[in-house]
Amino acid sequence: MLLVYTHKITPRFKYVFKQICTRILGIPVNFTTVIEEFIAHDSLKMSYTRQPLSNEIFVRANELLFEQGLSDLDINVLPWEETKCFFPTGEKSALPFDVFAATFYLISRYEEYLPHVKDDYGRFTAQESLAFKNKFLDQPVVDIWAYKFKAILQDNYPDFDFPDQKYTVRPVIDIPVAYDYKLKGLMRTIGGTFKDFFTFKFKRLYQRYSVVMGFKRDPYDTYKYVINKQKTSKYKFVFFFLLGDFSTYDKNINFQKQKFISLIKHVGDYCQVGIKTSFFALSNIEILKEEKARMERIINTAIVGSRHSFSKVNLPESYRHLVELEIPEDFTMGYVNYLGFRAGTCTPFLFYDLDFEVQTPLKIVPFQALDFAFLKYHSLLDKQQALKRLIQSIKQVNGTFVPVFHNYTFGNNPRWQHFKNLFNIIIDAKTK
Repeated sequence: MLLVYTHKITPRFKYVFKQICTRILGIPVNFTTVIEEFIAHDSLKMSYTRQPLSNEIFVRANELLFEQGLSDLDINVLPWEETKCFFPTGEKSALPFDVFAATFYLISRYEEYLPHVKDDYGRFTAQESLAFKNKFLDQPVVDIWAYKFKAILQDNYPDFDFPDQKYTVRPVIDIPVAYDYKLKGLMRTIGGTFKDFFTFKFKRLYQRYSVVMGFKRDPYDTYKYVINKQKTSKYKFVFFFLLGDFSTYDKNINFQKQKFISLIKHVGDYCQVGIKTSFFALSNIEILKEEKARMERIINTAIVGSRHSFSKVNLPESYRHLVELEIPEDFTMGYVNYLGFRAGTCTPFLFYDLDFEVQTPLKIVPFQALDFAFLKYHSLLDKQQALKRLIQSIKQVNGTFVPVFHNYTFGNNPRWQHFKNLFNIIIDAKTK
């Protein structure tokens, strides 16, 4: 066990040390403000305060972990070997940067509480982030910093048996619309027919009625393909179905239709199932509560977690609602149009509510790749290379890769050509 001495034990301090030491590195950690207890400890130990006590491993503490509320922080990002960091520490410190304060800033999503420009859907964008502006969005910097800290511990305690973490994958299949044409009902089918006709989309019109008449498979019906992949994969897939009411933003099948319910049950026999919250449920806990209840009635068990429509997170309200409804995990932390690490990490972490200064039980599972982000790469080779670089960056820190694909991604639409190839690269990648 690692014992950390500090002058003041705060919720922020405990939260970030447990994230780095226990969740990323697998090292148990405890804390003390008593010098005598620290001296008597005969295993891993370090001090995190303003001045070293003696010759122990010492990291000079930034004040961020001992503050409350939000401050106007002056952050200067500097190069550090193969990566970047901020909050420099000085000569006496074992690390040139306070990686603990920097980690807290990133995984608490401190910057998302500060004033920023939102996009048309009200989302925090990659361009507003510290990582994008300082060109480290493509690195899991929190995990890289953690392993630099581990190297310091290993140098000072060569006889300690450090646990090994392993790279893993949690593939996400997002289902905003279960079928393109099937089960839409008479009025929506007629409306779609007129739209296709008057916009001269005659190929789509032909396809619509070929599906409705049962001559062709619906282009969004790729479930057999994905389930067959699940049967041969060592990773457990997570499906998120939208069960919200029809609206301007959400246009899925009516959740009461028996064939849609059967589809969800069938998928649940092989994969984990969660709720894709509707656009209006993001700001209305009563709507979210109803959608959660709908899903649990269908699958007859607790949902694995949630994922928000349009990958939208409004901090802290979005996550407070999930905490209140006891939803265990959320898979919305990432960017729609950029590959990379929104929270600077590829290790799941608990949501820390900065307004209340409390760690919550909600586990945030950040995603690093949404299928839409690959569309900016024009050739298959460019897509493959970008994906392989991302996978390698996660493997180097034994992290968790969370790719998000939609059911229609695996269809025959030319826009999504070769995306099955990308999915295969992810599923078939070796752990090392």
